[in-house]
Amino acid sequence: MTEPKVLLVDGMALLFRGFYANAYGGYIRKTKAGLPTNAVFGFVKYLFDACRTFEPTHIVCCWDMGSKTFRTDKFADYKGNRPEAPADLVPQFDLVKEVVDGLNIPNIGMIGYEADDCIGTLSKQLGAHMDVYVLTGDHDMLQLVDERVKVVIMKKGPSNYAVYDSEALLEEKQLTPKQFIDLKGLIGDTSDNYPGVKGIGEKTATKLLVEYDSIDGILDNLHALPKGVRAKIEADIEMLHLCRELATIYCEAPVSCSPEECLWRPDHSKIASLFERLEFNSLVKDMSKLVLSVS
Repeated sequence: MTEPKVLLVDGMALLFRGFYANAYGGYIRKTKAGLPTNAVFGFVKYLFDACRTFEPTHIVCCWDMGSKTFRTDKFADYKGNRPEAPADLVPQFDLVKEVVDGLNIPNIGMIGYEADDCIGTLSKQLGAHMDVYVLTGDHDMLQLVDERVKVVIMKKGPSNYAVYDSEALLEEKQLTPKQFIDLKGLIGDTSDNYPGVKGIGEKTATKLLVEYDSIDGILDNLHALPKGVRAKIEADIEMLHLCRELATIYCEAPVSCSPEECLWRPDHSKIASLFERLEFNSLVKDMSKLVLSVS
């Protein structure tokens, strides 16, 4: 009997990666009827590769549900630098959820929260029952690493993953999962468009956290910091507290999924007809092998 293990998938991370990996030279894969499918095709390839690599018994896919969340209420510019989605990607947002549903995998998202919050919440719920693997390209998720939670960062190229548990995190980054939140509070995040403390980079922030453990520890020891560093922190202290809040994944979002609901039971004929309709002929063989190994 295989030990139960759940794969929590950051849907948008896989979909965007799939879109750009399969849009080289301006060519966009489309069905004969003209429906763009390159992002969904890439998404399925990445998902199947992760399933072969990590052999989950359970899978859940989490999604962002629009740009307005409790974080934009706190900081209007949060993610305000994101460009509009490419026109060929837009129709694939609904299509990918239909495909995930067709794979017998639950789609989970909640208006007002990000996929990260849903993943964080489910990692706590499902981590009570089994090992959890979070599949993403987003280093923000490293704060979720726990005794039963590993974060799998997708790197360039197929089957190329960095798998982080607490030991790997400490060895590579010198930080604990919790300190990752404070790191983001200090340095900000350009992709999420919040600034942190002006003039404090990752090297300085990591050094401060190694020495003083947390933002609170740093603030308690401002008198001991080099004059320049202290001046930067004092000048941006309100922003520092706000950025720490923005960086914190909220693990009590109003979502839930029981182990029974996310046990992966792929239906071969259902998936085959879905792939036929989308003209994903090259994926049918992949799918057949994978489904046989799961059954």
